[in-house]
Amino acid sequence: MAEIIINMKHIEKRYNNVPVLTVQDLEIEKGDFLTVIGSSGCGKTTLLKMINGLIQPDTGNVAVNGTDISQTDLISLRRSIGYCIQGSILFPHMTVEENVSYVPDLLNGRNKTKTRQAVSKWLKIVGLGDDLRSRYPSELSGGQQQRVGIARALAASPEILLMDEPFGAVDSITRKQLQTEIKEIHEQTGVTVVFVTHDISEALYLGTKVLVLDHGQIQQYDTPQNIIHNPENDFVKNLLKDGFHYSEEEVS
Repeated sequence: MAEIIINMKHIEKRYNNVPVLTVQDLEIEKGDFLTVIGSSGCGKTTLLKMINGLIQPDTGNVAVNGTDISQTDLISLRRSIGYCIQGSILFPHMTVEENVSYVPDLLNGRNKTKTRQAVSKWLKIVGLGDDLRSRYPSELSGGQQQRVGIARALAASPEILLMDEPFGAVDSITRKQLQTEIKEIHEQTGVTVVFVTHDISEALYLGTKVLVLDHGQIQQYDTPQNIIHNPENDFVKNLLKDGFHYSEEEVS
């Protein structure tokens, strides 16, 4: 039986008394690559940020590894969850090595050898050479910056990686390369990924499961193949009609 790593029950979040997210029961299995897709303002980022406690639900609870996060130390929780957003938001005054080693330094008690090994490992996995270690973010291309952001998010070997439209700010060629790399990283590490996107093709290509949201409500939660062949409603059908441009063979 699959292990549930993230569970949301009876969730509601309101802003100015308007519901932005309503989730009765959502279970994310350990090792899944869950992509979250929907129109702007549908609650995608709200859902993502609830997992590491950056946003608190008005009602209901979020559990990670069986523990209600409202009953746990959020700083420790966030250190155990990788977080990568659009544009990577690197520390501009730090080198690539310093950016990637920031969280491992906190966790390793300043064990420089262990941290350096982690930096080398993750730079290699995201396709960056050791020659970039001493460069600053301003000396990197957009694609290189995004790779450093992914390496930094993974450097503490988290069980969960949260990604909020991480490839939205790069050109289409770099975006496809990054998509291929993150699929490979997921396969190599088994990390549980929750990946927010507004691109249905990206969602279906990357996800082992896809969560479709509209106006804060779950429209479909299924495998990519089932969404392609058995869309739950007109909203899902229109998403596929308007934006899906991969061949079916490319969808996992």
